[in-house]
Parts: sequence; structure tokens; C-alpha cells
Amino acid sequence: MENHTKDSTMKVSSLNCIDLANDDLHLSVVSLKQACLDCGFFYVINHGINEEFMEDVFEQSKKFFALPLEEKMKVLRNEKHRGYTPVLDEKLDPKNQVNGDHKEGYYIGIEVPKDDPHWDKPFYGPNPWPDADVLPGWRETMEKYHQEALRVSKAIARLLALALDLDVEYFDRTEMLGKPIATMRLLRYQGISDPSKGIYACGAHSDFGMMTLLATDGVMGLQICKDKNATPHKWVYVPPIKGAFIVNLGDMLERWSNGFFKSTLHRVLGNGQERYSIPFFVEPNHDCLVECLPTCKSESELPKYPPIKCSIYLAQRYKDTHAELSIYHQET
Repeated sequence: MENHTKDSTMKVSSLNCIDLANDDLHLSVVSLKQACLDCGFFYVINHGINEEFMEDVFEQSKKFFALPLEEKMKVLRNEKHRGYTPVLDEKLDPKNQVNGDHKEGYYIGIEVPKDDPHWDKPFYGPNPWPDADVLPGWRETMEKYHQEALRVSKAIARLLALALDLDVEYFDRTEMLGKPIATMRLLRYQGISDPSKGIYACGAHSDFGMMTLLATDGVMGLQICKDKNATPHKWVYVPPIKGAFIVNLGDMLERWSNGFFKSTLHRVLGNGQERYSIPFFVEPNHDCLVECLPTCKSESELPKYPPIKCSIYLAQRYKDTHAELSIYHQET
């Protein structure tokens, strides 16, 4: 890993680990709350997704990225923000990056039929899929993983509700995660990063939405900066744990919780190895009004952020980070 960093000693973060099979609910909630107050990053184990199936998901991801570029371009990112994103398409840290991220990706979101009232909304609708003759069984694998990852995310959301002193089913409501925006992204990182030259596998950013469920292939690369106001930023690696998800909170939940819970800067440095990961981004319903949660305000702790509709907030964030992205201007 010496190519990864100029430091002779790699600095590694120690994160709380949440066991979803733990019978001691109080202990899980306390541990989760501590993580959310500290840095908004934690591990989740015993989530119920079979390790063999996860290996198949990663294998299928590799098969897609191994296709010729002209084949991948057939499913290029569309106006619904679904499909293939080429290398350098996304620039998450424009102040420090000379070009875009040295990664390519593939967005997969929730599909709804044409007769669904939300079909024409920016974050719903159909996915473009690779030709089944080219990648047989690929779509079925990805759809199954999407369902499983959403199930795990909702289980975590119930713990988050308790950690925020809310009813356990608070986020289960239709206007929130009852009909959520949930987008998975297959990613392949490549190249060697050099922060001194503005070259990153993935530029420093905090995630847009409520939370992110991250599956990785075991190759080190993810770094977090717990104090985004520090100068200079101090970065530490988050080591992957086999069979565990790395979960982090997004800006929307920090906003929702009135700054109580933390959304933390993170980035990816490449060391020349290929690195595959699958982040699963979870947001509330398209029409959800994100305003200060009732347990996060008081007479002495007034709301810090004005209410905003989920889709409007996300649309602006996507527009700011993707090349030539002007697809959500119709939102009001």
C-alpha cells in the first residue's frame, strides 16, 4: 500500500460494528448512536445476505465492466440517471480535482410500471439493461441484490429511528421509506491516485441522501475525514471486513437531524489495483418534505435548515457533480 500514501505508516480508522442479529436491542442502538454522533460511519454484520450470493454479484459486476466500451455505451446514463457512467464522468471535489473521478459506474434504481403515478419522476422509472444475450442472468442478479440491500437498509433505519428517540417504525411510512428512492451503483476504480496532483479514484465528498450501504471487494482504498473543518484534512483508511457492510450517513440525514447526526467526508485513493465496490444509496420518497425531526429541536435548539422536498435536494446535488447533467430542471 506504499503507493497509496506518502506516509510510511497507514492510518486506519476504528469504527463501531452493529450486529443486526444481536438480541440486545439497547446495546445496538447505543453503539449506533455513538457512531452517528462521532463520524456517521459504522460496520453492519449478520445482515442476512448470503456471502456466496455477494460473490456472484461482484462477479457479475466485473463481467459488465469487462465488456468492450462500445457495448457499455449502449446503456449510457440516461435522463433518469440510470445506466453506465464512463471514467471521468463524475467530479465530486472540483476544488481539488484536475479531472473527474478515475472510476466507471452503472446506476440501477427502483423500477415502476408506466401506469404508476411516479413513473415520470426523475428518480423512478425503467432501468436500461445490458443485452441478456451478452450477459445472461445479469439483470436478475442485480434486481435480487437491490431487493436484499433495501431490506437491510430498512432494518438499519429502524435502529436509526430509535437512536433519534423516534418510534421504531418512523421511517417505514409511505412518504419516507415505504416507497423510497433507492439506487445501487456498481463501481470499478482504476489507476494510481496522487492527491498532490489532483488525481483521485473518487474525490472527497459527503453522500447526498439518507444513508449508504457499501459492499467492497476487500481492496483498501476508502478514506474518511472525521473533521471536515480541520485544516489540513486528516484522512484515515476504513479497512474492509469480509461479510460486513460499511454504512455511512448522508447529508440529508444530517439535515433531517438538525446536525445532530454526522455526514462525513470520504474519498477513494487508487494504488494501481482494480477495486470494485457497490454503494447502495437510500433516500426517502420523492415527495418527502425533509424538515427538522421532532426530537431534534427545542426552544433552545431551533431548526438550522429550511424544509426542502427530497427530489429537489437530490436533483441539485446530482447536477453539481456530473458532467453535463441538466435533467432535473423541470422540478419545482
